[in-house]
Formats: sequence, structure tokens, C-alpha cells
Amino acid sequence: MILEQLPLTRQVDLVFKEIKEELGQLTSGTVFIQIRNNTVGKFGVKHLPLASKGGELEVSGQGLSATHFQSFRQMAIDSLKYKKHWTHGEILFDFTLKQNMLYASVQFESNYNMSNLTHAKAL
Repeated sequence: MILEQLPLTRQVDLVFKEIKEELGQLTSGTVFIQIRNNTVGKFGVKHLPLASKGGELEVSGQGLSATHFQSFRQMAIDSLKYKKHWTHGEILFDFTLKQNMLYASVQFESNYNMSNLTHAKAL
């Protein structure tokens, strides 16, 4: 499979399928996806697997259910409608479970390279 030939929405879908098991163990964190030329490169999950309460370490607990996962995945795919006019950058999807309710947000980071801009204008 050649990633460059897949739409970005399909690539994000593949990312979420790859990290599904990990998300099933987490109650909060950030999914990050790095993009270059509208192609997913590096991706993963940033999270704190342990928390301290009263000096005792506790595992974060039951993670995203199948329903939570589907909702989160669909939100991530739908958010790509708001990505405009950039091909390089990073997308961050923050999530947390509170009282069995999933809360999620998205942050786009676009990256540009000045040498590409000045080189293109010189031509």
C-alpha cells in the first residue's frame, strides 16, 4: 500500500486502527499525527499511564470503550474538513474520559519552510 495515494482521511483512519488497543487502556492523553506532503509519517499517543494519589501509584484504569473509540475516531476524521491550505504539520487530538463521557479536542499546527518560499519565487 502506498500512503501517498491514500486520502488523508483514510490515513487517519489507519492510524486510529493501529492505536485502538492502546487507547482501550487509557482514560486520557493526546494522539499526535505528523504530516509531510499530506502524508502521515510519525504518529502515536502521549499519555500518563500512572497517577499518584496520596503517595500511592495507581494505573489509569479502564480506557476507551468501543463506542468511545468509534466516536473519537470519527471526530478525528471529521476534523480534517477544517485543515486548509497546508501540507506539512502536526495534528493533536486531546481526549479524556470523565464519568464515562468522552471529551475530545483537536489542534492543528501548520509548518512552512522559508527556503521553499524564496526558492519558488526566484523561479
